[in-house]
Amino acid sequence: MRAEGAMTYELIRSERDGPVGVVTIDRPQQLNALSGAVLAELADALEGFDADPTVRAIVLTGGPKVFAAGADLKEFASQTAVDMLSSNRMSLWDRLRGIRTPVIAAVSGYALGGGCELAMQCDMIVASDTARFGQPEINVGLMPGAGGTQRLTRTVGKYRAMEMVLTGRYIDAHEAERHGLVNRVVAPEQVIEEAKDLGRLIAEKPPVSVQLAKRSVLKALEAPLTEGAEYERQLFYFLFGTEDAKEGIRAFIEKRKPKYKGR
Repeated sequence: MRAEGAMTYELIRSERDGPVGVVTIDRPQQLNALSGAVLAELADALEGFDADPTVRAIVLTGGPKVFAAGADLKEFASQTAVDMLSSNRMSLWDRLRGIRTPVIAAVSGYALGGGCELAMQCDMIVASDTARFGQPEINVGLMPGAGGTQRLTRTVGKYRAMEMVLTGRYIDAHEAERHGLVNRVVAPEQVIEEAKDLGRLIAEKPPVSVQLAKRSVLKALEAPLTEGAEYERQLFYFLFGTEDAKEGIRAFIEKRKPKYKGR
């Protein structure tokens, strides 16, 4: 399917492929290092797709060779604690976390440090067999700062997270799949199209249900079981007020394909 509706940025590419938005980090000479400017453009592009009701899923990638090899350390070289506290860099990560539309990371090559954190902030991860995940900040006297210790621990467990964070060890795509860090592993030439196919499958579902189900799954990472179950129940009740739920139930009874409108 031909991409359509392209938008222009300096450090990323943003385009449409039917109901799927595709955002590509485009700093190959810097191994897609996540500078403040890159994060700002990513936030703008993702929010733009998120505001478009015809975009039902988003693929985030760095292309076929590297996802993102970490933060741009040149920006950190002269920073003080006060500089980091007063800058808006971390607020850009908060904007990424606020995206309602499902985001699928398509990862080839290095996803390290901030790149690993960026992939984990997505809702699903499709990896090529060249992918390498890691949190090597310890090697330069730092530690993960954009949710890496929290999301990695919740995904792979305390002991593997401790090893990765405290030693800086990378894991390959197949180990990441065994530990539940990625959904599936495919050949490098298939990774972006595989992520798009997953996005197209999601795009066929009722949009309000998708957004609320995403919100409920994310709640499970933050809330105790009883609180999360109550939150889920309230969203479940809410969906009975949507046209799409009525259409979905009618279509099931009438044995036909539903026509969802996002209402």
